Amino acid sequence: MTGEEPKRILIIKPSALGDIVLALPALLALKRSFPEARISWLVRPEFVELLRGHPDLDEIILFDRKQLAKWWCERESFNALRSLVKQLKAGRFDLVFDFQGLFRTGYFSWVTGCKRRLGMAGARELAHLFYTDKISQDASSIHLVDYYLKMVAAAHSALLYEGQAGEAEFKLPEDTTAAEMVDKLLKSQGVNGRYAVIVPGAAQANKRWPIEGFAKLAGKIGERFGFQVVATGSQGEREYIETIGKRVINLAGKTSVRELVPLMKGASLVVSNDTGPGHIAAAIGVPIVMIFGPTNPARVCPYKRPQCVAAVEPNERGVKADSYEPRHNIAHITVEQVFEAVCGQIG
Repeated sequence: MTGEEPKRILIIKPSALGDIVLALPALLALKRSFPEARISWLVRPEFVELLRGHPDLDEIILFDRKQLAKWWCERESFNALRSLVKQLKAGRFDLVFDFQGLFRTGYFSWVTGCKRRLGMAGARELAHLFYTDKISQDASSIHLVDYYLKMVAAAHSALLYEGQAGEAEFKLPEDTTAAEMVDKLLKSQGVNGRYAVIVPGAAQANKRWPIEGFAKLAGKIGERFGFQVVATGSQGEREYIETIGKRVINLAGKTSVRELVPLMKGASLVVSNDTGPGHIAAAIGVPIVMIFGPTNPARVCPYKRPQCVAAVEPNERGVKADSYEPRHNIAHITVEQVFEAVCGQIG
């Protein structure tokens, strides 16, 4: 960056859980690039616990989407929006990064009054109109981790980024209390040895591998490797996971976002749809297989671990985020295909 080094930096990445995980290397890169800067992160309340206590983060700014949803017709909601805008302006940021790329996040970058606002050139909902620096995605930055690092590198100069911003590194907050809670939970469920975690749910139905596949896979994992199999997810997914049967210990709704970290860290294997808990496991570096349907695996798969992907044509979809081709339906992924990837991880 030309001129004076930035003193205050804002990251705008409110959601979702997996996307926040993928933005963590950018946070570390910013701290290394500008070690004296104060870094803030705008995030939704339900994901705060993943960031609280992060050694490279100085401030968390809450974006309560539900509270602000009716700003145009309810006084309380309008006042909350006005308070948020006031807080963003008071931040007096020297650099703002919008890693979300939506109209509302682009707007939040603009209302800060910051003179340097970096965002995606192809941002949706005309969000790019709010940016001073529009960073394009190319063959070297198909993966979102690389794309975010490209945006960080662009902050060093008015010139467009060329080359890599450095090696990506994921850093998650350590929490002794959360680890103790997970240990007690597992023991209360009879899990005393090596275990595998499966994540059968996902926010979008087309990202869920058929539950029957997880049921068969759990049996094969238990028989082949002797792992106990536990499933995690939200409270709302508990009944859905229950259909797998008694061979899987259902922990849905029993772990917080904070507790997902030690749960995944202690696992001998994780098999997940493209969803938040799976991305936490990938960031930690445990053996993992991630199953993809319409989502482009090249953009969000476990970073630099293509062998962890179970998908149709995982490397042939270009830079588009999603595919609407019928052949990329997640139901086309077979149990044998996933189990082969599992064996590769364990082997």
